[in-house]
Parts: sequence; C-alpha cells; structure tokens
Amino acid sequence: MNEAFSPWRFCVAPMIDWTDRHCRFFHRRLSRRARLYTEMIVDEAILRGDRQRLLGFDVAEHPVALQIGGSDPEKLAEAARIGEAVGFDEINLNVGCPSDRVQSGAFGACLMREPETVSAAVTAMRRAVSVPVTVKSRIGVDDQDPAEVLPEFIDRVADAGCEVFIVHARKAWLQGLSPKENREIPPLDYPLVAEMKAQRPYLSIILNGGIRTIDAAHGHLETFDGVMLGRAAYETPAILAEVDGRLFGENSPAVSPTEAAEAMIPYLEAHVSEGGRPHQVTRHMFGLLH
Repeated sequence: MNEAFSPWRFCVAPMIDWTDRHCRFFHRRLSRRARLYTEMIVDEAILRGDRQRLLGFDVAEHPVALQIGGSDPEKLAEAARIGEAVGFDEINLNVGCPSDRVQSGAFGACLMREPETVSAAVTAMRRAVSVPVTVKSRIGVDDQDPAEVLPEFIDRVADAGCEVFIVHARKAWLQGLSPKENREIPPLDYPLVAEMKAQRPYLSIILNGGIRTIDAAHGHLETFDGVMLGRAAYETPAILAEVDGRLFGENSPAVSPTEAAEAMIPYLEAHVSEGGRPHQVTRHMFGLLH
C-alpha cells in the first residue's frame, strides 16, 4: 500500500439524507481508501441529541470524518471534542451548504461572508481536538466576487491553523435558487480554485463540484491534492470500485457489483435483527447496477 498519497486524495462528499452510517459502510465495501464523510450534523444536535443515533458508526468505515454545522466557536469546539472522542478521524466545518435551514441558523454558506467567524471557530476547534480540523466551502455567495472573496477567506482561515480546504467550485446563491439548483446552475470555476493551490502550495486544496468520473478525478489530481465526489459516487457507486487501483495504485482486483451486494448481507441481517428496516440499508445500494 502506497502511503505517500494525501489522506484526502479521494473523498466522498457529505450529503444530507444520503451519507448516513449505512451508506458509508456500503461505500467502504467498494473502496478501502476513499475518505468518507458524515451528513452535516448541527452542533446543537450533537450537544443535546441522541449521540449514538447521530454519531454511531462501524469501525470498518475508517477513515471517516464528521462534518459539523454551526457558527458559535464554543459550541463547535465542544461538538468537535465529542466527535473526536467517538473516534472520527477528522472534524470538518460546513461553510458551503445553501439550504434554508442553514440560512435561518446563520451558518453553512452564509459564513462565506464572515471569515472572521470561521477563523474563530477553527481556532477553538483546533484547541479542542488533536485530529485535523478542515473546512468545506464555496467560492462565494450571491453577489460576492469569488476572485476577491476566496483568497481572503482562505488566508484568514489558514491563519487560524486550517491546512485543508475542500472547495466546491461554485458560488452559492442564497436567494433565488433551491439547494438542488445550487448544485447545478452556478457555473464551475476550476481555474480560480487551481489558482488558490498554485499560490498556496503549503495548503491542501481538495476540489469538489461537477466531477463525475474516475477519469476526471485522475486528471484533477495533477493540479489538486485531492478530489471529492458527491452525487456521482452515490448515484453510481460502482465507480468507487475503481478508486483503489486507479487513484492509489493498489494491485488488488476491483470489487464487482455482485460482490459488493453479497458483502452487505451479514450487515443487513444484523441491522434487521436489531430492529432496523431493510430499506434503511438497501436504499443506498439502488445505484449499484446503474
């Protein structure tokens, strides 16, 4: 196994209602090396909610990161501390989600307007944990000029100690576009994100947005430290079977869709025996033969 690669060389994006523990366990059957992320979990939920339900995961999911939503540095730090204690390998701060829910809570993509808040949050979270604290952002929101906003944002947050930035290379329009439209309509600006990497070689810049194939991911790795796929990985999960060989140089044969499905049978049986419903697991597998 080649350990020279960045831990973020290939990531599966955090996706609300999709990347729960069952989805991640399934994705791990296809790739040993992909870095997996939870759905975004709000800091208040972690502090006050059912932690086993929200944060429970199988050890087979490693490496796995916890993505947190919030804007209060103290609450984020405590949520990060809890996440590290549970066993997550990374704490990621959401600065990219454009949904109404995060706008009402003044976090997610709204924080692109508040680099000082993100900086304070990263400082507090890094003091609270020893695992990496990373940030997932957009290139700007609404009428902001990304060429002006993104460099300032990255530099301000990097000064707080963040060394890994996952950048969705689109603006987020908080007024006028739905979350789904925000994933598709604002144009991608890969050159701007590439410029951030070229000017800041000391930072790890991971590209997200519009990457749908392993061929495309491989091409982007000539410029960036890593790539993150979202819908493509979820809707056509069989492409994850190419990751270990194509992107990490492993010699083991790729897992076939049939093998991946069969590998899920013991997990599914255990889930049902504990009172779970089969659909909670199998819904994530529907794209396997896409």
